[in-house]
Amino acid sequence: MAPQTELAPAPEAELAPAPDVESDAAAAAATAEEAPAFEYAEPTEGIGTPVDGGMTLPEQVTEVGQDALWFHNALLLPIITVISLLVLFLLLWVIARFNRRSNPTPSKTTHNTFLEVLWTLVPVLILVGIAIPSINLLQAQYNLPEGETVTVKVTGNQWYWTYEYPDHGEIMLISNMLPEEADAQEGQRFRTDADGPRLLGVDERMVIPAGTNVRFLVTAADVIHSFAVPAFWTKIDAVPGRLNERWVRVDRPGVYFGQCSELCGARHAFMPIAVEVVSPEDFERWVLAQGGSMPGAEAETSDDAAEDTATDTSAAEAAETAS
Repeated sequence: MAPQTELAPAPEAELAPAPDVESDAAAAAATAEEAPAFEYAEPTEGIGTPVDGGMTLPEQVTEVGQDALWFHNALLLPIITVISLLVLFLLLWVIARFNRRSNPTPSKTTHNTFLEVLWTLVPVLILVGIAIPSINLLQAQYNLPEGETVTVKVTGNQWYWTYEYPDHGEIMLISNMLPEEADAQEGQRFRTDADGPRLLGVDERMVIPAGTNVRFLVTAADVIHSFAVPAFWTKIDAVPGRLNERWVRVDRPGVYFGQCSELCGARHAFMPIAVEVVSPEDFERWVLAQGGSMPGAEAETSDDAAEDTATDTSAAEAAETAS
C-alpha cells in the first residue's frame, strides 16, 4: 500500500452552524464513513517496472502493445537481421574476390540491368511489407474503440504531473517524485519499496480501471514534456497550447511506471509516472475516496429524489382527500 500524505485538520469554525448545515455535515460525514477504504497495491517485480540487465522490450499489457511487440520481434528484427548479414557477406566477398592480388585486371562493366532492377525492386517490396502492418498499428493507437471510456487529462509541468478526471467530479491529482529517506526533510514522506523503484515512486498515482478504455488528453503548462509508459506502448508529447490524445485498455491490474521522455529542463530526470490499474469496483471505491462521483450517479440520485417527492406529494393529496 502506498500511504498518502496526511493533511492537517481544518480549524473549527468559531460560530455554530445553522441546523440544516449541521445535518448536511453529518450526512456527508456518514457517507464518507460508509465509503469503503481504498488500498494502493505494491508493484510486481518485472511487470511494469525496470528489469536489471534487461535488453529486450518490456512485457506489454495492452492489445496495441502486444501487436507492436509482435511487429518488432516477428517482422522488423528478422528483416534487419537478414539485410545486415547479406550486406556483411557482400562486403567480405568483395574484399576477398576483388582486391588487387586476386583480381589484377578489373572488369570494365558499367551497367547490369538485372542487378539494377533487383536492387530497386527488392527494397521497395520490403518497405511495402513493413508499411502495411505499420500503418495498421498507427491507426489502432489513435482510433478509440466503442464502449465505456474513462477520460484522464494529463498535464506536464516543470517538474511534476497533474492528472484530472473531468467525468468523475473534477478530481485533480498533483504527482511528485518521492525523495529517498536520506534526502527527505524532517517529517517529509519518503519513498519505500511499496511506492516503487528508486526515482519512480510518486506521492500520487494515476488510478484507472482494468478492462476499460482510458482516453489520455495530454498537454503541458510550460515547456514540451512527454508522457511515456513503456508497458502500455504509450509515448506522446505534451505540448503547451495543444491537446494530444491516446488511449489504452489494460486488462491486467498492477502498478506500471514511466518517465517524462522529452528533455524539459534541469529536473527532467525526476518526473516519474506511476499508473495503478485496478478492478472497476476498486476504481469506484477510489473515486469516492477522492471525493468524486461516478458518471450517472448524480442523475440517479436526482431521479430517486424526484420519485420520493412525487410519492410524498401523492400521499399528501390522498390525506387531504380523505380528510
